[in-house]
Amino acid sequence: MAKPFKENLTKERKQALNALQVNTEHRIILSLDGGGMRGILTIQLLKELEQVAGIPCYQLFDMVAGTSTGAIIAGLIVTGHSALEIEGLYEDLVKKVFHKKTFGNRFFNPPQFSKDVYRDLLRQVIGEIKIEEACRQTDLDLMITSMDMAASEETFFSCFKQPDNSMYGTYKDLLLRAVMEATMSAPTYFHPLERFVDGGTTTYNNPSLAAFMEAVSYSCPDPNACKKTYPLSAITMFSFGTGISRPFIKPNQTIHPKGIDLKFWLDWLMTQTGQDASAMQMDAFRSPIIRQAIEVRRFQISLDPTAIGKIPNSDALNEHVYYSKYLHDLGEDVLGNIDMSDTTHFDLMRVIGQSMAKYVMEDGGGFTRDLLDGGGRDLLVTKTGDIYRIQKQLSSAEWLDSFIS
Repeated sequence: MAKPFKENLTKERKQALNALQVNTEHRIILSLDGGGMRGILTIQLLKELEQVAGIPCYQLFDMVAGTSTGAIIAGLIVTGHSALEIEGLYEDLVKKVFHKKTFGNRFFNPPQFSKDVYRDLLRQVIGEIKIEEACRQTDLDLMITSMDMAASEETFFSCFKQPDNSMYGTYKDLLLRAVMEATMSAPTYFHPLERFVDGGTTTYNNPSLAAFMEAVSYSCPDPNACKKTYPLSAITMFSFGTGISRPFIKPNQTIHPKGIDLKFWLDWLMTQTGQDASAMQMDAFRSPIIRQAIEVRRFQISLDPTAIGKIPNSDALNEHVYYSKYLHDLGEDVLGNIDMSDTTHFDLMRVIGQSMAKYVMEDGGGFTRDLLDGGGRDLLVTKTGDIYRIQKQLSSAEWLDSFIS
């Protein structure tokens, strides 16, 4: 009988897991966030990870999960592409897909972009392969997220190998490229794929928790058998972000934000809700109880001067665009406005990803541990607050009753 997963470690895979300090008896999951063109940052990290491992991701992991742009990368991994190959394909795809229409944008006459080029490129690269066939070819389990508007619920397109060598999954016979289109159909940017919109509209723009739940509870017809396929306390997850915007709004600017109110609040809601859900997932994974069931290594950075100042400087920027060739010279005016579809900042995100990869290798343990500070927070995600101000204002009836209602 064929083994249900990579039980028989090759010499190369065993060496890779040892280099990454991963228990060779663990199931290894790769989780990839959404984030539009900012996925180029993730790819820089994956390239460095493959250098450490000495083998491509499709040989290293047991399962790969992705949302939106992360699902595009996941789909390319499950079809046998290395991170270096994915970088070339991804760059071509992003620069062709995020091509603005002649008239209108995401706020007036949406959607902002057409999916025709995306669909054609996926047809060329992925072809008509079904999810099950792709998973069989690389011996990988797969999960891709999307939102079903008609059912008003998340949909997880998954496929898992079983002990008898069969494949399990409600949607395992779907075209892989169809699912890769469903997951990236971001509202206002693209038309829905009939009932499906971007998986990033759910709480699973970071699909780590969904991947964990699917693996341990729904990876086989019999829930009890799942404990053997993905046993608790024997799972290591690598979770990669795409860089997050940190819209630190001054307290005196919340009533009258800059620009058009509708655009401001739509951007803020679409950005903040997904980031909050992602942060809550990671906080849960890092809690004492969950840490006993799964080891998580999260790699994320916030796009602000404080966080960027922590990673190695670079002189690779276009001086004509940024008025300096040095990464550390960038201010909030640039870093705080990197939209997921803004390809003018594509090369900047690549440079940030390259510098972040250097940081991980030099100061972050080389992918061998979670990227945390001493207080259990993401090392490269800036935190801020003002306890004194909150305590003073919200304990004052005079302040409260005089504030705009």
